[in-house]
Amino acid sequence: MARSIRQKYPLPPHRLQRHILNHPARFKVVACGRRFGKTELGKMLLLKALTTPEKRLWWIAPTFGMAGQVWRDLSLLLAPLNPVVSAARRSIELPGGGFLTIKSAHNPDRLRGAGLDYVVMDEAAFLPETLWPEVVRPMLLDRKGGAAFLSSPLGHNHFWELHRLGIDPAHSEWESFSYSSYDNPTIDRAEIDTIRQITSQRVFQTEYLAQFVDELGAVFRNLDAAVTAPPDAQPDSARRVIIGVDWGRDVDFTVAAVFDADNLRLLALDRFNGLSWSAARARIVALSRRWNASAVWAESNSIGQPNIEVLQAEGIPVRPFNTTSSSKHALIDGLAVAIERGEIALYRDPVLLSELGSYRLSPRTGGGYRYSAPAGAHDDTVIALALAYHGARQGRISFDFA
Repeated sequence: MARSIRQKYPLPPHRLQRHILNHPARFKVVACGRRFGKTELGKMLLLKALTTPEKRLWWIAPTFGMAGQVWRDLSLLLAPLNPVVSAARRSIELPGGGFLTIKSAHNPDRLRGAGLDYVVMDEAAFLPETLWPEVVRPMLLDRKGGAAFLSSPLGHNHFWELHRLGIDPAHSEWESFSYSSYDNPTIDRAEIDTIRQITSQRVFQTEYLAQFVDELGAVFRNLDAAVTAPPDAQPDSARRVIIGVDWGRDVDFTVAAVFDADNLRLLALDRFNGLSWSAARARIVALSRRWNASAVWAESNSIGQPNIEVLQAEGIPVRPFNTTSSSKHALIDGLAVAIERGEIALYRDPVLLSELGSYRLSPRTGGGYRYSAPAGAHDDTVIALALAYHGARQGRISFDFA
Protein backbone atom coordinates (compact mmCIF):
# COMPACT_ATOMS: atom_id res chain seq x y z
CA MET A 1 0.00 0.00 0.00
CA ALA A 2 1.29 3.45 -0.83
CA ARG A 3 2.67 5.45 2.04
CA SER A 4 1.05 8.84 2.66
CA ILE A 5 2.67 11.73 4.47
CA ARG A 6 0.80 14.65 5.96
CA GLN A 7 2.70 17.88 6.39
CA LYS A 8 1.82 21.54 6.75
CA TYR A 9 2.24 23.83 3.75
CA PRO A 10 4.84 26.45 4.76
CA LEU A 11 2.81 29.48 3.67
CA PRO A 12 -0.87 29.43 4.70
CA PRO A 13 -3.27 30.56 1.97
CA HIS A 14 -5.00 33.87 2.35
CA ARG A 15 -8.81 33.89 2.39
CA LEU A 16 -9.40 34.06 -1.37
CA GLN A 17 -6.73 31.49 -2.15
CA ARG A 18 -8.40 29.16 0.32
CA HIS A 19 -11.78 29.74 -1.35
CA ILE A 20 -10.38 28.68 -4.74
CA LEU A 21 -8.40 25.82 -3.21
CA ASN A 22 -11.46 24.29 -1.55
CA HIS A 23 -13.94 24.85 -4.37
CA PRO A 24 -15.12 21.47 -5.76
CA ALA A 25 -14.98 22.42 -9.45
CA ARG A 26 -12.99 20.02 -11.62
CA PHE A 27 -11.69 22.81 -13.87
CA LYS A 28 -10.78 26.14 -12.27
CA VAL A 29 -10.03 29.26 -14.29
CA VAL A 30 -8.33 31.94 -12.22
CA ALA A 31 -7.86 35.40 -13.73
CA CYS A 32 -5.89 37.45 -11.26
CA GLY A 33 -3.76 40.58 -11.04
CA ARG A 34 -0.06 40.75 -10.39
CA ARG A 35 1.02 39.59 -6.91
CA PHE A 36 -2.38 38.15 -6.06
CA GLY A 37 -0.57 34.92 -5.21
CA LYS A 38 -1.47 32.75 -8.19
CA THR A 39 1.85 30.88 -8.21
CA GLU A 40 1.47 29.85 -4.59
CA LEU A 41 -2.14 28.96 -5.29
CA GLY A 42 -1.05 26.77 -8.20
CA LYS A 43 1.41 24.87 -6.04
CA MET A 44 -1.28 24.36 -3.41
CA LEU A 45 -3.76 23.07 -6.00
CA LEU A 46 -1.19 20.65 -7.38
CA LEU A 47 -0.25 19.30 -3.96
CA LYS A 48 -3.90 19.09 -2.90
CA ALA A 49 -4.41 16.75 -5.88
CA LEU A 50 -1.56 14.56 -4.60
CA THR A 51 -3.76 12.47 -2.31
CA THR A 52 -1.61 9.36 -2.88
CA PRO A 53 1.87 8.88 -4.43
CA GLU A 54 0.30 7.16 -7.47
CA LYS A 55 -0.94 10.49 -8.81
CA ARG A 56 0.44 11.93 -12.04
CA LEU A 57 0.75 15.70 -12.05
CA TRP A 58 2.03 18.34 -14.46
CA TRP A 59 2.85 22.02 -14.18
CA ILE A 60 2.95 23.69 -17.60
CA ALA A 61 4.47 27.14 -18.12
CA PRO A 62 5.33 29.06 -21.30
CA THR A 63 9.06 28.50 -20.60
CA PHE A 64 11.17 26.49 -18.16
CA GLY A 65 12.66 29.71 -16.81
CA MET A 66 9.26 30.93 -15.64
CA ALA A 67 8.79 27.77 -13.55
CA GLY A 68 12.26 27.58 -12.04
CA GLN A 69 11.25 28.61 -8.53
CA VAL A 70 8.16 26.41 -8.69
CA TRP A 71 10.39 23.42 -9.48
CA ARG A 72 12.68 24.15 -6.54
CA ASP A 73 9.80 24.66 -4.11
CA LEU A 74 7.98 21.47 -5.12
CA SER A 75 11.19 19.44 -4.89
CA LEU A 76 11.65 20.56 -1.28
CA LEU A 77 8.01 20.04 -0.34
CA LEU A 78 7.98 16.48 -1.67
CA ALA A 79 11.36 15.51 -0.23
CA PRO A 80 9.77 13.61 2.74
CA LEU A 81 8.37 11.08 0.23
CA ASN A 82 11.94 10.16 -0.80
CA PRO A 83 11.29 10.65 -4.51
CA VAL A 84 13.70 10.20 -7.40
CA VAL A 85 14.43 13.71 -8.59
CA SER A 86 15.77 14.48 -12.07
CA ALA A 87 16.85 18.08 -12.54
CA ALA A 88 17.52 17.46 -16.24
CA ARG A 89 13.94 16.31 -16.91
CA ARG A 90 12.42 18.53 -14.21
CA SER A 91 10.63 15.46 -12.88
CA ILE A 92 9.90 14.04 -9.43
CA GLU A 93 9.15 10.30 -9.49
CA LEU A 94 7.19 9.18 -6.45
CA PRO A 95 7.58 5.78 -4.73
CA GLY A 96 4.06 4.64 -5.62
CA GLY A 97 4.62 5.03 -9.35
CA GLY A 98 3.33 8.55 -9.78
CA PHE A 99 5.22 11.63 -10.85
CA LEU A 100 5.21 15.40 -10.85
CA THR A 101 6.78 17.10 -13.85
CA ILE A 102 7.47 20.67 -14.88
CA LYS A 103 6.76 21.15 -18.58
CA SER A 104 7.47 23.94 -21.05
CA ALA A 105 4.98 24.77 -23.79
CA HIS A 106 7.77 25.70 -26.19
CA ASN A 107 7.00 22.59 -28.29
CA PRO A 108 3.40 21.51 -27.58
CA ASP A 109 3.62 18.25 -29.56
CA ARG A 110 6.27 16.95 -27.15
CA LEU A 111 3.76 17.20 -24.31
CA ARG A 112 1.64 14.30 -25.55
CA GLY A 113 1.91 11.28 -23.28
CA ALA A 114 0.48 9.32 -20.39
CA GLY A 115 -2.76 10.08 -18.58
CA LEU A 116 -2.79 12.76 -15.90
CA ASP A 117 -4.61 13.29 -12.62
CA TYR A 118 -4.07 17.05 -12.45
CA VAL A 119 -2.41 19.81 -14.41
CA VAL A 120 -1.72 23.45 -13.60
CA MET A 121 -1.44 25.66 -16.67
CA ASP A 122 0.49 28.72 -15.53
CA GLU A 123 0.21 32.01 -17.46
CA ALA A 124 -2.51 30.26 -19.44
CA ALA A 125 -3.29 33.32 -21.57
CA PHE A 126 0.25 33.13 -22.98
CA LEU A 127 0.23 29.40 -23.72
CA PRO A 128 -0.55 28.15 -27.26
CA GLU A 129 -4.26 28.27 -28.02
CA THR A 130 -4.39 24.62 -29.10
CA LEU A 131 -2.49 23.24 -26.09
CA TRP A 132 -5.53 22.65 -23.89
CA PRO A 133 -8.09 21.21 -26.34
CA GLU A 134 -5.71 19.19 -28.51
CA VAL A 135 -2.99 18.02 -26.11
CA VAL A 136 -3.80 18.35 -22.41
CA ARG A 137 -7.55 17.72 -22.24
CA PRO A 138 -7.28 14.23 -23.84
CA MET A 139 -4.64 13.29 -21.25
CA LEU A 140 -7.20 13.74 -18.45
CA LEU A 141 -9.76 11.32 -19.93
CA ASP A 142 -8.86 7.92 -18.55
CA ARG A 143 -8.01 9.16 -15.03
CA LYS A 144 -10.78 11.80 -14.99
CA GLY A 145 -8.18 14.41 -14.08
CA GLY A 146 -8.67 18.05 -13.21
CA ALA A 147 -6.99 21.28 -14.22
CA ALA A 148 -6.33 24.83 -13.08
CA PHE A 149 -5.71 27.73 -15.45
CA LEU A 150 -3.86 30.62 -13.85
CA SER A 151 -3.12 33.89 -15.63
CA SER A 152 -3.54 37.59 -15.98
CA PRO A 153 -5.93 38.32 -18.88
CA LEU A 154 -4.79 39.06 -22.43
CA GLY A 155 -7.75 40.55 -24.22
CA HIS A 156 -10.49 38.30 -25.59
CA ASN A 157 -8.25 35.34 -26.43
CA HIS A 158 -8.52 31.62 -25.60
CA PHE A 159 -8.05 32.24 -21.85
CA TRP A 160 -11.08 34.53 -21.95
CA GLU A 161 -13.04 31.77 -23.67
CA LEU A 162 -12.13 29.34 -20.86
CA HIS A 163 -13.10 31.95 -18.29
CA ARG A 164 -16.51 32.24 -19.94
CA LEU A 165 -17.05 28.49 -19.47
CA GLY A 166 -16.63 28.93 -15.73
CA ILE A 167 -19.33 31.57 -15.44
CA ASP A 168 -21.85 29.62 -17.51
CA PRO A 169 -24.09 27.43 -15.29
CA ALA A 170 -24.45 25.00 -18.19
CA HIS A 171 -20.82 23.90 -17.65
CA SER A 172 -21.13 22.46 -14.18
CA GLU A 173 -17.56 21.09 -14.00
CA TRP A 174 -16.08 24.54 -14.56
CA GLU A 175 -15.73 27.52 -12.23
CA SER A 176 -14.12 30.90 -12.88
CA PHE A 177 -12.58 33.27 -10.38
CA SER A 178 -11.44 36.84 -10.96
CA TYR A 179 -9.44 38.88 -8.46
CA SER A 180 -7.34 42.02 -8.73
CA SER A 181 -4.01 42.76 -7.10
CA TYR A 182 -5.95 44.77 -4.52
CA ASP A 183 -7.65 41.54 -3.38
CA ASN A 184 -4.45 40.12 -1.88
CA PRO A 185 -4.81 41.10 1.81
CA THR A 186 -1.04 40.87 2.37
CA ILE A 187 -0.26 43.74 -0.05
CA ASP A 188 -0.45 47.40 0.95
CA ARG A 189 -3.03 49.01 -1.35
CA ALA A 190 -0.95 52.21 -1.42
CA GLU A 191 1.82 50.30 -3.20
CA ILE A 192 -0.55 49.38 -6.01
CA ASP A 193 -1.86 52.95 -6.15
CA THR A 194 1.72 54.13 -6.69
CA ILE A 195 2.14 51.73 -9.60
CA ARG A 196 -1.13 52.97 -11.06
CA GLN A 197 0.30 56.48 -11.33
CA ILE A 198 3.08 55.36 -13.67
CA THR A 199 1.24 52.70 -15.70
CA SER A 200 -1.00 53.21 -18.71
CA GLN A 201 -4.68 52.56 -18.07
CA ARG A 202 -4.90 49.62 -20.47
CA VAL A 203 -1.91 47.82 -18.95
CA PHE A 204 -3.10 48.51 -15.41
CA GLN A 205 -6.59 47.22 -16.19
CA THR A 206 -5.11 44.02 -17.57
CA GLU A 207 -2.14 43.35 -15.31
CA TYR A 208 -3.41 44.60 -11.95
CA LEU A 209 -7.22 44.73 -12.15
CA ALA A 210 -7.39 41.42 -14.09
CA GLN A 211 -9.91 42.80 -16.56
CA PHE A 212 -10.43 41.26 -19.99
CA VAL A 213 -9.86 44.39 -22.05
CA ASP A 214 -10.74 43.94 -25.71
CA GLU A 215 -8.38 45.08 -28.46
CA LEU A 216 -5.39 45.17 -26.18
CA GLY A 217 -3.12 46.25 -29.03
CA ALA A 218 -3.41 50.06 -29.01
CA VAL A 219 -0.73 51.74 -26.87
CA PHE A 220 -1.31 55.49 -27.20
CA ARG A 221 -4.75 56.83 -26.41
CA ASN A 222 -6.20 60.35 -26.24
CA LEU A 223 -3.97 61.47 -29.12
CA ASP A 224 -6.36 64.06 -30.55
CA ALA A 225 -6.65 65.80 -27.20
CA ALA A 226 -2.85 65.99 -26.97
CA VAL A 227 -2.52 68.01 -30.20
CA THR A 228 -2.42 71.49 -28.66
CA ALA A 229 1.13 72.72 -29.39
CA PRO A 230 1.80 75.25 -32.17
CA PRO A 231 3.63 73.83 -35.20
CA ASP A 232 5.99 76.80 -35.59
CA ALA A 233 7.84 77.09 -32.27
CA GLN A 234 11.07 79.07 -32.29
CA PRO A 235 14.21 78.78 -30.13
CA ASP A 236 14.05 80.56 -26.77
CA SER A 237 17.06 80.67 -24.46
CA ALA A 238 14.76 80.65 -21.42
CA ARG A 239 13.57 77.13 -22.22
CA ARG A 240 15.20 73.92 -21.03
CA VAL A 241 15.29 71.86 -24.23
CA ILE A 242 15.85 68.11 -24.50
CA ILE A 243 16.38 66.31 -27.81
CA GLY A 244 15.64 62.61 -28.28
CA VAL A 245 17.41 60.79 -31.12
CA ASP A 246 16.59 57.47 -32.75
CA TRP A 247 19.13 56.35 -35.35
CA GLY A 248 18.37 55.06 -38.84
CA ARG A 249 20.02 55.22 -42.21
CA ASP A 250 18.56 53.36 -45.16
CA VAL A 251 15.25 51.62 -44.44
CA ASP A 252 14.68 53.30 -41.08
CA PHE A 253 14.92 57.02 -40.37
CA THR A 254 17.02 59.08 -38.03
CA VAL A 255 14.62 61.22 -36.02
CA ALA A 256 15.39 64.02 -33.59
CA ALA A 257 12.53 65.18 -31.37
CA VAL A 258 13.03 68.63 -29.84
CA PHE A 259 11.12 68.92 -26.56
CA ASP A 260 10.40 71.72 -24.10
CA ALA A 261 11.26 70.05 -20.79
CA ASP A 262 9.67 72.77 -18.64
CA ASN A 263 6.30 72.95 -20.38
CA LEU A 264 6.32 69.34 -21.66
CA ARG A 265 5.70 70.39 -25.25
CA LEU A 266 7.01 69.09 -28.55
CA LEU A 267 8.82 71.92 -30.36
CA ALA A 268 10.15 70.32 -33.53
CA LEU A 269 10.86 67.06 -35.36
CA ASP A 270 13.67 66.38 -37.80
CA ARG A 271 13.28 63.13 -39.76
CA PHE A 272 15.58 61.95 -42.52
CA ASN A 273 17.35 58.94 -44.02
CA GLY A 274 19.75 58.12 -46.84
CA LEU A 275 22.53 60.29 -45.36
CA SER A 276 26.00 59.18 -44.32
CA TRP A 277 26.58 58.93 -40.59
CA SER A 278 28.82 61.99 -40.67
CA ALA A 279 26.09 63.99 -42.41
CA ALA A 280 23.48 62.72 -39.94
CA ARG A 281 25.70 63.73 -37.01
CA ALA A 282 26.23 67.18 -38.51
CA ARG A 283 22.49 67.60 -38.67
CA ILE A 284 22.15 66.65 -34.99
CA VAL A 285 24.93 69.07 -34.05
CA ALA A 286 23.23 71.93 -35.89
CA LEU A 287 19.87 71.13 -34.29
CA SER A 288 21.36 70.91 -30.80
CA ARG A 289 23.11 74.26 -31.13
CA ARG A 290 20.12 75.99 -32.72
CA TRP A 291 17.84 75.01 -29.85
CA ASN A 292 20.57 75.28 -27.19
CA ALA A 293 19.79 71.77 -25.97
CA SER A 294 20.53 70.95 -22.34
CA ALA A 295 20.86 67.28 -23.23
CA VAL A 296 20.51 64.96 -26.18
CA TRP A 297 19.26 61.50 -25.28
CA ALA A 298 20.22 59.00 -27.99
CA GLU A 299 19.82 55.26 -28.32
CA SER A 300 23.24 53.65 -27.78
CA ASN A 301 22.53 50.20 -29.24
CA SER A 302 24.42 49.05 -32.34
CA ILE A 303 25.55 52.04 -34.43
CA GLY A 304 24.34 54.44 -31.75
CA GLN A 305 27.37 54.22 -29.48
CA PRO A 306 30.02 55.20 -32.11
CA ASN A 307 27.85 58.14 -33.20
CA ILE A 308 27.38 59.21 -29.58
CA GLU A 309 31.12 59.18 -28.95
CA VAL A 310 31.80 61.41 -31.95
CA LEU A 311 29.07 63.85 -30.90
CA GLN A 312 30.40 63.97 -27.35
CA ALA A 313 33.89 64.74 -28.71
CA GLU A 314 32.34 67.72 -30.52
CA GLY A 315 30.96 69.04 -27.25
CA ILE A 316 27.33 67.98 -27.70
CA PRO A 317 25.79 66.93 -24.34
CA VAL A 318 24.72 63.47 -25.47
CA ARG A 319 23.48 60.90 -22.97
CA PRO A 320 23.25 57.26 -24.06
CA PHE A 321 20.12 55.16 -23.62
CA ASN A 322 20.59 51.39 -23.81
CA THR A 323 17.39 49.85 -25.15
CA THR A 324 16.48 46.46 -23.67
CA SER A 325 13.10 44.78 -23.39
CA SER A 326 12.64 46.16 -19.85
CA SER A 327 14.02 49.65 -20.52
CA LYS A 328 11.93 49.99 -23.68
CA HIS A 329 8.82 48.96 -21.76
CA ALA A 330 9.44 51.69 -19.16
CA LEU A 331 10.31 54.23 -21.87
CA ILE A 332 7.14 53.66 -23.92
CA ASP A 333 4.86 53.21 -20.94
CA GLY A 334 6.01 56.55 -19.52
CA LEU A 335 5.15 58.33 -22.75
CA ALA A 336 1.81 56.51 -23.05
CA VAL A 337 0.79 57.55 -19.53
CA ALA A 338 1.72 61.18 -20.19
CA ILE A 339 -0.28 61.35 -23.44
CA GLU A 340 -3.24 59.49 -21.94
CA ARG A 341 -3.44 61.96 -19.04
CA GLY A 342 -2.98 65.05 -21.17
CA GLU A 343 0.32 65.94 -19.55
CA ILE A 344 2.25 66.70 -22.75
CA ALA A 345 1.41 68.72 -25.84
CA LEU A 346 2.09 67.61 -29.42
CA TYR A 347 1.65 69.42 -32.70
CA ARG A 348 -0.07 67.92 -35.71
CA ASP A 349 2.73 66.10 -37.47
CA PRO A 350 1.09 63.47 -39.72
CA VAL A 351 3.96 60.97 -39.50
CA LEU A 352 4.23 61.21 -35.71
CA LEU A 353 0.49 60.83 -35.15
CA SER A 354 0.32 57.92 -37.58
CA GLU A 355 3.18 56.09 -35.87
CA LEU A 356 1.74 56.74 -32.40
CA GLY A 357 -1.70 55.60 -33.52
CA SER A 358 -0.45 52.35 -35.02
CA TYR A 359 1.97 51.42 -32.23
CA ARG A 360 0.96 48.09 -30.74
CA LEU A 361 1.11 46.08 -27.56
CA SER A 362 1.43 42.35 -28.22
CA PRO A 363 2.02 39.29 -26.00
CA ARG A 364 5.43 37.67 -25.66
CA THR A 365 5.69 33.91 -26.01
CA GLY A 366 7.07 33.58 -22.49
CA GLY A 367 4.61 36.00 -20.91
CA GLY A 368 4.52 39.77 -20.65
CA TYR A 369 4.18 42.26 -23.48
CA ARG A 370 6.12 43.68 -26.40
CA TYR A 371 5.87 47.24 -27.68
CA SER A 372 6.45 47.60 -31.42
CA ALA A 373 5.28 49.07 -34.71
CA PRO A 374 3.21 46.82 -36.99
CA ALA A 375 5.19 44.68 -39.43
CA GLY A 376 6.66 46.81 -42.18
CA ALA A 377 5.89 50.10 -40.40
CA HIS A 378 8.21 52.58 -38.66
CA ASP A 379 8.44 53.70 -35.04
CA ASP A 380 11.34 56.17 -35.31
CA THR A 381 9.34 59.24 -34.28
CA VAL A 382 7.80 57.32 -31.38
CA ILE A 383 11.19 56.32 -29.97
CA ALA A 384 12.67 59.79 -30.46
CA LEU A 385 9.73 61.44 -28.70
CA ALA A 386 9.86 58.86 -25.89
CA LEU A 387 13.59 59.52 -25.40
CA ALA A 388 12.99 63.27 -25.32
CA TYR A 389 10.21 62.90 -22.74
CA HIS A 390 12.40 60.50 -20.73
CA GLY A 391 15.15 63.15 -20.69
CA ALA A 392 12.69 65.83 -19.60
CA ARG A 393 11.57 63.68 -16.67
CA GLN A 394 15.11 63.39 -15.38
CA GLY A 395 14.89 67.00 -14.23
CA ARG A 396 17.82 69.08 -13.17
CA ILE A 397 19.56 69.73 -9.86
CA SER A 398 20.66 73.11 -8.56
CA PHE A 399 22.10 74.16 -5.23
CA ASP A 400 21.48 77.46 -3.48
CA PHE A 401 24.25 78.29 -1.05
CA ALA A 402 23.01 81.79 -0.19
